[in-house]
Amino acid sequence: MATPDVRPVGDLPNELGKTAPRALKQAGIDSLVKISGCTEKELLSIHGVGPKAIRILRSALEEQGLSFRKP
Repeated sequence: MATPDVRPVGDLPNELGKTAPRALKQAGIDSLVKISGCTEKELLSIHGVGPKAIRILRSALEEQGLSFRKP
């Protein structure tokens, strides 16, 4: 069975693939502003969000003048 494609999810980058956006949406995170309210560790604790997604999100946040919340 194919993984459902929920993209686009808010303003999250399409480079995330299918799994991370779906996992983030299920966690109630659907924008870069909401991502900026989370630490990297919090995001990594969501099943489906890994180091590659963090790198992509970091770059997208920086482009918007945002960053992950500091621990």
